[in-house]
Amino acid sequence: MNAHYAQIDADQMIEEKRVTGIASTIDGATQRDVVAQYFDGFRTSDHPRILATLADDVEWVIHGHRTTIGKSQFDSEIENPAFTGSPELDVQRVHEDGNVVVTTGEGRGATVEHGPFHFAFNDVFTFRDGLIARVDSYVVPLT
Repeated sequence: MNAHYAQIDADQMIEEKRVTGIASTIDGATQRDVVAQYFDGFRTSDHPRILATLADDVEWVIHGHRTTIGKSQFDSEIENPAFTGSPELDVQRVHEDGNVVVTTGEGRGATVEHGPFHFAFNDVFTFRDGLIARVDSYVVPLT
């Protein structure tokens, strides 16, 4: 499936979830497509796009830093006031097994206090009923 059609399929799945409240894997959309939408949303600070991929009771564990529970808390972390702008995220690997998708990559961002920084990340997405129910994030600063 080429990237253009994968994007359309993922957009259709998210729109169906928004309208019906039910997520499904229509037109070949996969959990990987949902994760791609999640990352695309973060790259542009698109709150509705990110939130459409999440279960209402989503849990986000940023290991060593904090845990958020529910869409409202998750939403407040999308544009955390300690950071400026949207992050650059380069997803380098994606692995899927059952209801889990694992991504690794590198990113760049900027904090208000310390300015630009470069980091490696690993995110483990656990799905329930076609939506992300838990995100385990591991972030390592790079020089």
